[in-house]
Amino acid sequence: MTATADRRELESALQAGASSAAEPAQPQGGNALARYTKPILGLVLPVSVALAWELAVRIGLSDGRLVPPPSVILQTLWELARSGELWRHTVTTVARVAAGFALGVGAGTLAGAVTGYSATAHRVLDPTLQALRAIPSIAWVPLFILWLGIFEESKVALIAVGVFFPVYLGVMGAILSVDRKIVEVGRIFRLSGPALVRRILLPAVLPAYVVALRSGLGLGWMFVVAAEFMGASEGLGYLLTDGQQLGKPAQIVAAILTFAVLGKTTDTLIALAAKPFLRWEDAFGARG
Repeated sequence: MTATADRRELESALQAGASSAAEPAQPQGGNALARYTKPILGLVLPVSVALAWELAVRIGLSDGRLVPPPSVILQTLWELARSGELWRHTVTTVARVAAGFALGVGAGTLAGAVTGYSATAHRVLDPTLQALRAIPSIAWVPLFILWLGIFEESKVALIAVGVFFPVYLGVMGAILSVDRKIVEVGRIFRLSGPALVRRILLPAVLPAYVVALRSGLGLGWMFVVAAEFMGASEGLGYLLTDGQQLGKPAQIVAAILTFAVLGKTTDTLIALAAKPFLRWEDAFGARG
């Protein structure tokens, strides 16, 4: 009787433990608070630096001529926004980055998938693409101007080149690094080529693909400045050039800050859009 009772108690304890483990953890107040304070923590460093520089100019440690204080930069941003110039230049730049990003992602994804999946394509295409990747971005400028003129096509093409190579390397490298044993399991179950890609390769590649997209987007924002130096009359790059030619450091810094905000915003949008597709990950980065 005693052994039977002990066994029943053990089974009840195991069942209770299993049911408690199956229940989703309830969010605590501390976790909810941390969720809202995380974005604020990212502002601590830039706000602190801005306040320190404003204080340094106010007490006379610097005249703020070459690097204006935040109050002057905010005033410049307000004037540009009120006149409509900031919005006009921002919309133009965003449209160029969006078009170049779409073209670069499409071409980079296709080329990376082909060279990663096919050994023959890898031997034929990858050496040439790696050689092209080593060409400095500014070297493409005269060629694109010669081919496409100084109009939108040359600017979008230059941005697409900047986006292409991070996406290509990310996709190809992710496919090549997929665990061979997982692929062999799929072949044992006689998965067809499309089924193997959809059920094994795609989930394995997706995390690295998101990183490649974010890297490509960052380079797209960098390349748009070089693109807008090619005879542009609109865009944030034009604001940079105009501020440099007219000796307006506040306008230059205001354009740089606008680039920073746009870049961070679009990067966050990609991360948020990819989050539902990566819920299965039990990664170190998902802690807390």
